[in-house]
Amino acid sequence: MRRFILLLITAFAVTSCLFSQGDKLRKEISGIIGGKDAKVGVALIVDGKDTLTVNNNFHYPTQSVYKFHLALAVLDYLDKNNMTLDHKISVKKSDLLPNTHSPLRDDYPEGNVELSVGEILRYTVSLSDNNGCDILFRFIGGTDVADKYIRNLGMTDFAIAATEEEMHGPWEVQYTNWSTPYTATLVLEKFRTGNILPQPFHDFLWSIMTDSPTGKNKIKALLPEGTVVAHKTGSSFRNDEGLNAAENDIAIVQLPDGRCYSLAVFVADSMESSYVNCKMIADISKAVYDSLVK
Repeated sequence: MRRFILLLITAFAVTSCLFSQGDKLRKEISGIIGGKDAKVGVALIVDGKDTLTVNNNFHYPTQSVYKFHLALAVLDYLDKNNMTLDHKISVKKSDLLPNTHSPLRDDYPEGNVELSVGEILRYTVSLSDNNGCDILFRFIGGTDVADKYIRNLGMTDFAIAATEEEMHGPWEVQYTNWSTPYTATLVLEKFRTGNILPQPFHDFLWSIMTDSPTGKNKIKALLPEGTVVAHKTGSSFRNDEGLNAAENDIAIVQLPDGRCYSLAVFVADSMESSYVNCKMIADISKAVYDSLVK
């Protein structure tokens, strides 16, 4: 009986500590985003168990964050069709649209080359290549296929509806690709722990996310040097009024003790400067990391 009571007291103390830690972190995040002319949503899942959300009930435009979702769908497509990462795709010059972010086009301006799916995924995820993204959408059969794949993982609060080319059209089209922050972290956790891909495909996607040079001023900006961060950024242009539709980053971060957490920070409809938007993401990331290390 004495041992049982001791266990109850210990469990209550741990639970109280977690609640207190979560409340403190929530207040710190609220202080970071308070007074900003922007919608900021945050979701956190720690070691697959503890969760925290801030301003989750909004359809945040994902922009290039959805290239992570696309990568999952592409790798699943390869698996189901007995293809490897070396499978070749013919890239025509007409696939390499101008006036869009595309290191792939910069490297192969004339097109007319055959590149492996692995190479195009690396351009698309690590370097956030917009032409590579749409080549991969066409490869698997369109945005509907990627959307259906993520829904089959059990997700509901998101949509994948428009290609990068389509998002470069009317301003409002980008809002058809959206997610809540919590759903974004759930997809990250599904990738990290769900064994949804064969190990070689899982390891490949992990490597191109951790090797990405993008977003140095976002989630990983203020973390200790050497911290493992597998992430995908996203951002939009501004409209004529100066409104920035999206400045995002989602990531799996490894703590010094080996635990991992999934974090999504979405900044939408912001009239703040790009510096302020990215600093909010970096400051929230640091607050989360420091809270968990303590």
